[in-house]
Amino acid sequence: MDDGIGLLAETLTEITHEGARIGMPEDMESHVRMPLASLRQLEASLGVRKLTGDATITRRLRMVKSEGEIAKIRDAARVAGQAFDRVPEIAAAGVPLSRVFRDFQRLCLEEGADWVPYLAGAASAGGYGDVISPATDAPLATGDVLMLDTGLVRDGYFCDFDRNFSLGRPSREVADAHKRLIDATAAGFASARPGAVISDIFHAMQAVADPEGDAGDAGRIGHGLGLQLTEWPSIIAADHTELVPGMVLTLEPSVALGQGRLMTHEENIVIRDGGAEYLTRPDSTEIRVISCG
Repeated sequence: MDDGIGLLAETLTEITHEGARIGMPEDMESHVRMPLASLRQLEASLGVRKLTGDATITRRLRMVKSEGEIAKIRDAARVAGQAFDRVPEIAAAGVPLSRVFRDFQRLCLEEGADWVPYLAGAASAGGYGDVISPATDAPLATGDVLMLDTGLVRDGYFCDFDRNFSLGRPSREVADAHKRLIDATAAGFASARPGAVISDIFHAMQAVADPEGDAGDAGRIGHGLGLQLTEWPSIIAADHTELVPGMVLTLEPSVALGQGRLMTHEENIVIRDGGAEYLTRPDSTEIRVISCG
């Protein structure tokens, strides 16, 4: 009748002493999977016991993955990579972007994804305006840059990366921007070693992607990855979390092209004793081209 809150309160009362503090994740990238009314009911049912924050225990444990977890994330990335390889089957001049989104989710499922809870992207001439808007019914056109970014799940674990495609031969500006994105990602990869800190990765990528820009304007260009699409830490200039073996991260630099256009690229890595290891199959410096006849 109460969605199990009574059973939960009874269990917590049985296994803790009076006056105990019961920790719950409360930091960035965490959430409580119950209605506020249920949380208040639980607190009232615990009496002298107190719900508190977990002192970052959950966040610290999730940051470092086991070999089994790393294998699952790599497998999810393999599935997405195979779906990206098939994008020329579904994308062509005249095809609505909304249809590409639906068909790409189908490709992910065909390749072995359990579900595709996150898919973002964009398409426009010479770059795109943003990377999080819903797909419209606007048809793709020769000269467009198409970007798809997926967070699919396989056996409970996420991958999260994107790929760019040029419909027809890319302009010099687009080709150069894509190469700079790959070079920036490689710079972040090279800096991702045990003992370094998150901000080292940020500055390594920004020095290539936007050497003249203000680091404070860049925002987040990567994050943790695992059971959630986005986990701690965030790759920003102000994050000084130390890198340790077993951390799984996304690297996501972006390049501004002017006139409100941009391009972004993303890969998934794991920190090892000797440096970083790719969990995705790194993309080439040359942008993928979809023939337009």
